[in-house]
Amino acid sequence: MPAPATARPRFRAQLVSVFASLAVMLAAVGVFSVLMFTVQQRAREFGIRLALGARRCDIFRLVLGGGLRLTAAGLGIGLAASAFLVRSVSTLLFGITPLDALTFASATLGVATIAIAACVAPAIRAVRSDPALALRSE
Repeated sequence: MPAPATARPRFRAQLVSVFASLAVMLAAVGVFSVLMFTVQQRAREFGIRLALGARRCDIFRLVLGGGLRLTAAGLGIGLAASAFLVRSVSTLLFGITPLDALTFASATLGVATIAIAACVAPAIRAVRSDPALALRSE
């Protein structure tokens, strides 16, 4: 049974956890959607590349590399912004310093892992594109 004195901070922590989980899910859906749209727009290009002799692993790396560049840019901007803004929430932190390296590293690793997983499905779709069908369209 939680003590009444810690009920409000506990509720705030749970609320922040829910919003953080929602933010991570939105980031994953965003990366997935942007890459899937890009793969759809570049289907003809991938078909031509495959028809001219590109290997499927080259196409996979091309799409995955684009997603990873997008993810790296987002992580860099997010880390810089969070390092700048963490001072404003330092009174709400218990047991860690505002610039705790372990917290920043684990959050970055978690978001990067989810973003890589979101990049795989569009890359697989690009690899499975049929060169003949892509060349026939338009």
